[in-house]
Order: sequence, then structure tokens, then C-alpha cells
Amino acid sequence: MAKSALTTRFWVIAGAALVGAFITLQLGFWQLNRAAEKQALQADIDARAALPPLDTAALGGSEAAPAWMHRRVNLRGRWLDRHTVFLENRQMDGKPGFYVVTPLQLDGAARVVLVQRGWVQRHFNDRTALPDLPPAVGTVQVDGRIAPPPAKLYAFESREQGKIRQNLDLAGFAQETGLPLAAFSVLQTGPQGDGLLRDWAAIQTGVAKHHGYAFQWFALSGLITVLFIWFQIVRRFIIIR
Repeated sequence: MAKSALTTRFWVIAGAALVGAFITLQLGFWQLNRAAEKQALQADIDARAALPPLDTAALGGSEAAPAWMHRRVNLRGRWLDRHTVFLENRQMDGKPGFYVVTPLQLDGAARVVLVQRGWVQRHFNDRTALPDLPPAVGTVQVDGRIAPPPAKLYAFESREQGKIRQNLDLAGFAQETGLPLAAFSVLQTGPQGDGLLRDWAAIQTGVAKHHGYAFQWFALSGLITVLFIWFQIVRRFIIIR
């Protein structure tokens, strides 16, 4: 009777160990597949960035194409300064400040592109003070890359009006200003002669993160297997001897 109970217990533990090792092994392979997908995405981003830059005529004369995302651009136009927005609580090099966002009226086209121009430090004492920007006069050239609209931060209350805002919704901003905004934005990367920093974070697709998760799942699968072999087989054999 006791031997039968021990045998049943052994097979129950063996089944649980087998299921646990199998599931964690599959999760490890799933993470490797996710890493491969992210590697392909990163390769696509890098390939787009290596293409010749799009010019004002390309962006102003046709509808936005999904393949434009992450492409470099060389644009000419004029800043619509009165619509400049300062996005607060944005960091660069570990310091809090504003992202400066200004619409750019493209030369010879009706289209307007929202440009993330750069970062500027916030006034330490007066949080309502706006930083001084050099006046934008005449036509300017903007070098950058096509990017999604500015990332949204969590906000306890909606503050999407005025010069200082927490977030900026592209469709809502177009309706508010009446501007024919493109469905994308441009991340300016040109020279920093206007006092704005442009140390934008490199595009990361998270390949290393998935490799790390895969290692953890494989390690857990191996640990389950080793513990089962030691406690249910090797240790029993030693005790019997």
C-alpha cells in the first residue's frame, strides 16, 4: 500500500515537472520568435533610414504613405510660431524640460507638418515661464526624420490647451488650429544653432529584452528538470543504497 502511494506520488510529481518544463520551454521559444520579429522590424527601420531623404515636394504633393515612417527628410518652409506648443515633463540627458513643437508650413504646398524641434530646460522657479526662442523669420530648412507624434504621458487631468501642455493629440490640434496637418510629425535632427537640444533617443525595438526573457524561461525549464532528476531519481537512488 505504501509502495503504491509512493509510486503514485512519483508519477504525479513527474507529470507536474514535465508540464512545467514543457510550458517554460515553449515560452522561451516564443520569446525568441518575438526577438526575431523585432530584429526584422529594426532592419526595416534601418533600411528606411538609409534611403535618400524626402524633400518638400514629396511631402507636400502626395498623401502620407506608411513607408515614409522613419525616412529622413530635407524640408523648406516657414515656422508658424504662434502655434508653438511646449510639452512639459519631458527629459533629455536626465534633466526635466520642454519638448518644443511647432507647425511648419511647407514651401509651395498647403500641407503643414508638425515638427518636434528639440528640448529646452524649464525655468527652475517659475514653472509658467516660457523659454526664449530665436525669432523665426522667413524660410527655414529643416533636416530630420519622419516620426510618430510626440509620446503621450499619463495625466491626471486633461491639459491640451494653451502654450504649455502635457500631451498633444494630432487630430485635436489640427481641429483646434484649423491647420491642414499631415498625419505624422517630423523629428528635427539638424544643427543646434537655435539653442534647442536634439539628443533624441535611438529607436529601440526591444530585441535584447526578448532575448533576456527567453534566457529566463529556458533557465527555469532547466531548473525544473534538474530539481526533478535530483530529488525524485538521484536522491532516491542514494537513499536506497
